[in-house]
Amino acid sequence: MTSYTRSGPLVEGEWVRLTDPKNRRHNVQLVPGKEFSTKKGQLRHDDILGQPEGVVIRSSMDHPYQVFRPLLFEYVVSMPRGAAIIYPKDAAQIIVQADIYPGARVVEAGAGSGALTSYLLRAVGPTGTLGSYEVREEFADNVLRNVHEVSGTDLPGWTLTVGDVREVITETEIDRLILDMVDPWSCIPLAAERLTPGGIVCAYVATTTQLSRFVETVREHGGFTEPRAWETLEREWHLEGLAVRPQHSMNGHTAFLVTARRMAPGHHSMGTSRRPAPGAYGPDYTGPRPYGTEPEPE
Repeated sequence: MTSYTRSGPLVEGEWVRLTDPKNRRHNVQLVPGKEFSTKKGQLRHDDILGQPEGVVIRSSMDHPYQVFRPLLFEYVVSMPRGAAIIYPKDAAQIIVQADIYPGARVVEAGAGSGALTSYLLRAVGPTGTLGSYEVREEFADNVLRNVHEVSGTDLPGWTLTVGDVREVITETEIDRLILDMVDPWSCIPLAAERLTPGGIVCAYVATTTQLSRFVETVREHGGFTEPRAWETLEREWHLEGLAVRPQHSMNGHTAFLVTARRMAPGHHSMGTSRRPAPGAYGPDYTGPRPYGTEPEPE
């Protein structure tokens, strides 16, 4: 049974999220007869089974906990990991900025621990397809377990392949290509070959050097629109009476996202006519330049 039965009483095998008054949170899978140990006493699973969401139960030390099914973003940050996950703030940007829609044909290279895979499956819906590629078999095994935990096992539109996407890809026409890998620039020829005109390639990279190399490779190819790059910072707020202020800590940099759209066959990007910043292209720079920024002939 999937953990994400969305309504009705809580049943065996489901995950619940327990939260106490200090906002300490625990994800627990319900098993009849078991107990969950906290610093505030034992919580009996049998006191939760059969209850609706939103109840408050008490531990053996009379400490209260509210009980809900975890939302997907709450579950993925604590799911068993092989590789690092794509965090919810970045997954949300990928879904929106790469325009993942019901019925889309999507390929992801680098499935990680299955967090983004779970979001993509929800976004493409039952009429879409998702091909996930992961080079490490142990990571792929973890992806399989996590996705089945979240989305169940009846996923006819999803395939998970162990191997290098550049060598073993089977999809011939795709609408969106998501790259979560160390060298996403190496997949630009693949993106050019398999993306439909207007399709989007989206790269998730951690460092500025990866960002720069990916962007310049896209520009040099010429068959994509001018890349757009950004990062997302998330900051919660402290809310108590008149003490309403930003939290002192925040979810800062996790990665950069870059998107570009595939041009029609035989058409090349116009680039950009903006003037480059001084020093952006030094005397030794030999790579591609945006349209209109070529050096003056001597």
